[in-house]
Amino acid sequence: MEEGWAFWERRCGHVFLSWFLEFVPPSNRGMWMVIFSSFWTIGSVSEAIGAWIIMPRLDWRWLLGLSSIPSFILLAFLGFQPESPRYLCLKGRTAEAHRALEKIAQVNKTKLPNGKLVAHRSTLPTGERAPPELVHLLSSNGGNKTTEGKSGLSLFLMLFSSKLARTTILLWLLLFGNSFAYYAVVLLISELSSLDTRCRSPLMFSHHPQDANLYIDEFITSLAEIPGLLLAAILVDTAGRKLSITIMFTLSCLFLLPLVTYQSNILTTGLLFGARMCVMGAFTVSLIYAAEIYPTSVRSTGAGAANAMGRIGGMVCPLVAVALVANCHQMTAVVLLVVVIVTSILSVMLIPFETKGQELSDTVDFTSD
Repeated sequence: MEEGWAFWERRCGHVFLSWFLEFVPPSNRGMWMVIFSSFWTIGSVSEAIGAWIIMPRLDWRWLLGLSSIPSFILLAFLGFQPESPRYLCLKGRTAEAHRALEKIAQVNKTKLPNGKLVAHRSTLPTGERAPPELVHLLSSNGGNKTTEGKSGLSLFLMLFSSKLARTTILLWLLLFGNSFAYYAVVLLISELSSLDTRCRSPLMFSHHPQDANLYIDEFITSLAEIPGLLLAAILVDTAGRKLSITIMFTLSCLFLLPLVTYQSNILTTGLLFGARMCVMGAFTVSLIYAAEIYPTSVRSTGAGAANAMGRIGGMVCPLVAVALVANCHQMTAVVLLVVVIVTSILSVMLIPFETKGQELSDTVDFTSD
């Protein structure tokens, strides 16, 4: 049921990710965000199983209809989720933020700590710590700026301010490469499964889009996302976000390079399994990193814009890489894919911030020069 999960997690998912991010402590935030992202993998595996069962017997309309069910189920739960207390404080709605925190504490069968709810961390003029009665319920390290009254366009333009422009452009390149690489690997599974016969013996080629072997290959490689998420969970809070992405992207290149030449079907499936594992892990950490690096005032806008750039990568991918494979230019397609991944590695290395173990910020002051 990948379409259902994909619509929410990849199109609306940056909003959910940004929202969930603000409830998780920094010490193990990466691991919990990987767990959150694992539902994409559950959808991928479920969709592969659904296609395997449904397509040979019915048609794509049944598959699409059944795949949309999770989206409708999710609608029923939206009314139960609390609003982000950080967002409410930045909007000056501290009473609503306090009620949201009280509801969260009640669900967790605990009590809020004593203190005054404020939107920003501050220090006393003498530099001493504030007394216990002034301990903040929400912590941040921003200044006194808020986004109350700002339009969506103004928030978007803030991404290109002098303090955020470099980060925004590099994140866009990273997410473009992530999405391009992910969907290229997914689509190469079906293309390479028939490439050998088509390009070496054109007269003998007969394409069967409903061949069960195609769905079996898709199911096997979709399972690669599970160890990919485990690898991401291990690395994200130990090696950090930037190094984790770099390691997993580098491994994906090593899996893809042998595909420059024709390989057996078994070896091809195995290499794509490894590539999809690493690309999925890098993609997951990149989405977490994109949401963490922006302050609350523009977090959803920034993560959403970066995610939109990733969608462009996903749209361009079939027109370029997959079309090359379909026309028997496998080497060119694989080289292009590796170049895109290397560009993503360079982009993440040039981003000047590491968010591992860092408190989330509320204002643009977090990215001061």
